[in-house]
Amino acid sequence: MDFQLSLSSESVGATQPDTPLATAPDEPLANVLGLLRAQKQAAVMVCDGAKLVGIFTERDALRLLAEGADLAAPVSSAMSTDLMTIRPETTVGQAIRLMSEGGYRHLPVVDPDDSPTGVVAVRGIVHYLVEHFPDAVYTQSPTGDRPTAEREGA
Repeated sequence: MDFQLSLSSESVGATQPDTPLATAPDEPLANVLGLLRAQKQAAVMVCDGAKLVGIFTERDALRLLAEGADLAAPVSSAMSTDLMTIRPETTVGQAIRLMSEGGYRHLPVVDPDDSPTGVVAVRGIVHYLVEHFPDAVYTQSPTGDRPTAEREGA
């Protein structure tokens, strides 16, 4: 399939979104950090009931730890509430554009009731691109200006 056509027609489901890790807004930060570590995830969806109200990511965790924040405080005090979400029918190309423009590494996938059904991560996008378009990925110059004449590495 053509690279451009694929990006504009395949939904984000092709990137194998992660199952969302969720917590309540009143959960202590220490517990949320332990959950992220135990589940080896980089983001947790903060939900009020089934509705997504925020996201807490590894970036938030690093900032809090550097500031010496009170880890007994609720996750709602540190979560991002200005959410960019996508729907299951969002195309891979649209997700890439949103991630690039907004500087996001995780996009929650939500249903019409704003309940999280998945999380599209940069890692999933990269795996999708490498799997579906290996020639386009492997033949790029490390500097991006021109193709290399020889293979690099050992």
